[in-house]
Amino acid sequence: MFKHPSPESLADRRIMLFDLSIRGHHPNYIQQLIRYWNEHAVLGSLEIVVSPKFLEEHADVVELSKHLHRDDIRFIAIATEEEAALKSRGSFFSRIVRAFQELRLLHKYAAIVQATHCLIMYFDTAQIPLAVGINLPCPFSGIYFRPTLHYNELMGKPLSWKEQLNQGRERFILSRVLNHPQCHRLFCLDPFAVRHFQTRGDHHVIHLPDPVSVQPAIVQPELQEQQELLKRSLGVAPERRVLLLFGALTKRKGIVQLLDVDAVALLTPEQAQQLCLLLVGEIRPGEQAVVDGKIAAIRNSLPVQIITHYEFVSDASVTSYFQLADVVLAPYQRHVGMSGILLQAAAAQKPVLSSDYGLMGKLVRQHKLGLTVDSAVPARIAEGLARCLTEPPVTLADRQKMGHWVEQHAADHYAATIFQYLN
Repeated sequence: MFKHPSPESLADRRIMLFDLSIRGHHPNYIQQLIRYWNEHAVLGSLEIVVSPKFLEEHADVVELSKHLHRDDIRFIAIATEEEAALKSRGSFFSRIVRAFQELRLLHKYAAIVQATHCLIMYFDTAQIPLAVGINLPCPFSGIYFRPTLHYNELMGKPLSWKEQLNQGRERFILSRVLNHPQCHRLFCLDPFAVRHFQTRGDHHVIHLPDPVSVQPAIVQPELQEQQELLKRSLGVAPERRVLLLFGALTKRKGIVQLLDVDAVALLTPEQAQQLCLLLVGEIRPGEQAVVDGKIAAIRNSLPVQIITHYEFVSDASVTSYFQLADVVLAPYQRHVGMSGILLQAAAAQKPVLSSDYGLMGKLVRQHKLGLTVDSAVPARIAEGLARCLTEPPVTLADRQKMGHWVEQHAADHYAATIFQYLN
């Protein structure tokens, strides 16, 4: 049974959020905790340690704390030279080195702010240093994004030898971390992984709903007007069905398989004439050259419209792109863990064409969010595209189930879960 500490002890606590990532879930996660802290008058102080780049690229999140006029919420950036010294995550060895670098920084700043509890916002990167027994100045909890130790159960079939090896390593590391004397709670985005832990008697692991903000309802004429304005600005041709690939446009997202010219050629001329692929998000120069080459090959052989918007999209504009889409594409390549894209699509009541692998595939099937395909095979993606072009989008998913799933992931549920267990 959860025991509420006294108000006196809560008033003296200093919770430190530690997060050196600036993309994906991370800005939204911090923003929702700030909002909840303010709206529910949470006691104590919130010390948020981030990268200097976070202050530049997510000024809206930083400004939120200033607009609230709360002196108990403070952003602290690590030194520029400390950030410059961090290794890239380009190889296994450099990731290990960086993990120890980040934990040293966590230790340093926890001591500086005199933290009474530290929430490691990206626990996955800290597992190995904690597993070898490194101590911190205070108890810690973490958000676990990518558990795989239950994937044989999730997939319902045997795993490859490499996956089994990774599972064994993960189980060993996690057992060490969960037995660390300073480990308080592990928040996990995968509900099936939480069940795996709890059936084995480990109740340190708590399910954390991945938060999604549902925008206030817009009257239909206004919504249609907004969509038409965005369509015109992007140059979407009339009568095209818009299939959106959103976020960091990397190979991991399946963009290479999506743009396989031989697979897209499986579409009929009528289907190709209907299709508008909208690719929105940042892309590395090397990967852009590959993507642009594939786009040129498709344009030379098929009447598919492909629109690219290779830029970071601010949080305030994200919803507009999902509202514009007819179908949201998520052909991730053997992705482990949750995807905010599924929640954004469900919040906009848009079906997805998703990878059938792992947690993503399981959630799409269970909550009837859309179609799943073997996204490692371009021809299977093309078959999914054909269905998205020939069947009404409303029939590809169950809007009632989508809405119920989104309600379970309301931002308040996420923040309340964290602050309840950090007491």
